[in-house]
Amino acid sequence: MNLETTSSWFLMAAFVLYCAAFIGFVLAVTGRRWADRSPEQHQRKWGWVSFGISAAGFGAHLAFFFTRWAAAGRIPTSNMFEFMTFLAMMTTAAFLIIYALYRSPVLGAFAMPVGFVLLAYAAVFPQEISPLIPALQSHWLMIHVTTAAAGEAFFAVGFAAGLMYLLRVVNFKPTTSGGRAQVFFVELTIFTVLAIVGFVGTVFTFKGAGYEAVFLQEKSSVDQKGQLTTTEETVTYTMPPIVKPYNSEMVRMTPFLGMKEPLFETPSWMNGVNAGRKLNTVVWSLLTAAIMYAALRLILRKPIGAAIQPALDGMDPEDLDEISYRAIAIGFPVFSLGGLVFAMIWAHKAWGRFWGWDPKETWAFITWLFYTIYLHLRLSRGWLGRRSAWMAVIGFVVVMFTLVGVNLVIAGLHSYAGV
Repeated sequence: MNLETTSSWFLMAAFVLYCAAFIGFVLAVTGRRWADRSPEQHQRKWGWVSFGISAAGFGAHLAFFFTRWAAAGRIPTSNMFEFMTFLAMMTTAAFLIIYALYRSPVLGAFAMPVGFVLLAYAAVFPQEISPLIPALQSHWLMIHVTTAAAGEAFFAVGFAAGLMYLLRVVNFKPTTSGGRAQVFFVELTIFTVLAIVGFVGTVFTFKGAGYEAVFLQEKSSVDQKGQLTTTEETVTYTMPPIVKPYNSEMVRMTPFLGMKEPLFETPSWMNGVNAGRKLNTVVWSLLTAAIMYAALRLILRKPIGAAIQPALDGMDPEDLDEISYRAIAIGFPVFSLGGLVFAMIWAHKAWGRFWGWDPKETWAFITWLFYTIYLHLRLSRGWLGRRSAWMAVIGFVVVMFTLVGVNLVIAGLHSYAGV
């Protein structure tokens, strides 16, 4: 068994252990109602058991990281698969640190899914070890990417705690327009989480079924001499093409539920790498999320947030607010170094300039600016509670758009990350 195969087994073990830890944290929170011992004893016992499983999963994840590093001969953070697995690992590390400080099993029930969903999301990307492109052949790859991901991992924990706070305090039987707006946006956040889960589920389902659709796309570009050149490239879908690539012709397509050709064409302004295929995946994710959300609402007969809220009984909202703030306060200086300072140094060495307003650079700056405003409003203007929690939730949405969404809409120097 070679190192690459061994690393894959370690990654699978980490995923299984993360899922088991999540189940343990859920039992710690919900099982206290029928436990023989006192609810506090039950929660404490299952909380530490689940913490131990989480730590074991993190150990397996570390083993994956270093065995893949040995197999590749470089730090494994150079493409979307490697970066997202590393982000999932750092999110788990951030959770373990925060849990050791606050010892709240409820946090595990919300933070652990962030870790294993990121891991599942990573698994949809090509996993083969490939050589680095010239721009990535620098020790600054390790310094920039690892510190940026570490900061974003603490933002993820802050997001989880912020969402928990909202689920704890929002009145799901509102009598005012403001109250109804709060419920709507909480449910929208839950829908967004379901969209990520739907993305992972649909990709694995269609890949497992061996689905394929192939298009021939014609692309035009202007060379350095100002002459227009046209090239053709093959684009392969592994999901039924609701949206086909811009300016393309279908070569072959496996029919699905009576659909024998795409319904729409990707807009021309979406010129990121493989934008058509990514947009098609987003559409499928939203459709799947809509089906799951509708099914849950029918089963629960109430907003999903209202069904989750009783599990948070006994949690002090101020504690949740503090956990969210502390996680972001830890992550902010780390992200500032990795996402901006070290990134600018690497950009100067790779491209001869510190800053060029590349789309990824711009959105990294927007992310940093957003969390700067968050900390300013909290520390100087007293934005605590709901306003702080909403900013923690929105901030992580900005983070995910920076990591994923930018590659869909805009082509830039970081477009290799979206392949």
